[in-house]
Amino acid sequence: MIEHGHSQQEISERINAPPGRGVLRDVVYGGIDGSVTTFAIVAGVAGAGLSSFVIVALGLANVLADGFSMAAGNYSATKAELDNIRRIRVIEERHIKLYPDGERREVHEILAQKGLSGRILDEATDEITANHDNWVNLMIEGEYGLGSVDPNPIKAATATFLAFLVAGMVPLLPFLLSVDQAFAVSAWMTMGVFFAIGALKSRWSLAPWWRSGFETLLIGGAAASIAYLVGSLFHP
Repeated sequence: MIEHGHSQQEISERINAPPGRGVLRDVVYGGIDGSVTTFAIVAGVAGAGLSSFVIVALGLANVLADGFSMAAGNYSATKAELDNIRRIRVIEERHIKLYPDGERREVHEILAQKGLSGRILDEATDEITANHDNWVNLMIEGEYGLGSVDPNPIKAATATFLAFLVAGMVPLLPFLLSVDQAFAVSAWMTMGVFFAIGALKSRWSLAPWWRSGFETLLIGGAAASIAYLVGSLFHP
């Protein structure tokens, strides 16, 4: 299967509008944390032998409060990353204004590290430094290792919260619906969420879907088991 086309129009559209890092990290992070923390509460409270009402109350409080907290934290972290990129951009613009020769030598070195040499290297340096924006963007990427697409704090926070909300509600559904053996059903459903998140994550990796699924299942299952064991210590 070909991942993308290679006509001139397709190449131009793809290169001129790069997607950046997207929200994959935010969705995976929010989904795993939502299911782990909510089921940890379910397992801990069930291990302590408390009622389903307590489980639902604490679980809903966790989904809303912890989900918002995670979203706010991710927003702040992404905003800090964006502010840092803007700070570096101002620094590079000032350096280009005050020390143009030194900044040209840095461009020359960056392009040399990419494999250019001789006359081609000199011409490429001249072309890059002839355009102020291209010059600054190259310095941000080549000197600081930062991407050319700025992160989006709102998008990151929203993706985290929605993933946390959806995945975090799964362990509570059997208790909300008052099904028989609610804890056992909750455990199986939560394990299914862990596996599904891992399998979905494999779409963006080279690992087989089943291996990625079992890896996430083991991580989430370990956290849930710890919570249940701690809760069982308080069982009357």
